[in-house]
Amino acid sequence: QVQLVESGGGSVQPGGSLRLSCAASGSTFIFYAMGWYRQAPGKQRELVARITSSGSTDYADSVKGRFTISRDNAKNTVFLQMNSLKPEDTAVYYCNAHPLVNWTWGQGTQVTVSS
Repeated sequence: QVQLVESGGGSVQPGGSLRLSCAASGSTFIFYAMGWYRQAPGKQRELVARITSSGSTDYADSVKGRFTISRDNAKNTVFLQMNSLKPEDTAVYYCNAHPLVNWTWGQGTQVTVSS
């Protein structure tokens, strides 16, 4: 069973930047496409970025051009560089496989964008 630990969230002003990290345990990580998801209060969890095992990426329209997903397979880590943050980016951010498999969700990391 893979365990996921997200970190790097915080509070920033609009226009600011944050870099999220997701550390995954287990040797099977490198075979899976990974995604960053977010859940804002009162809303459903949504996929914002995805990266395949070979490094191909996709983004939700709402973050395209502002967020960059990357991975370091040697370190079992996935990153999300978030630039030009907006108040509507406020949410708890999670990583997980995409499509989802039977991995337990981590605790997530809170991102708050406010002036």
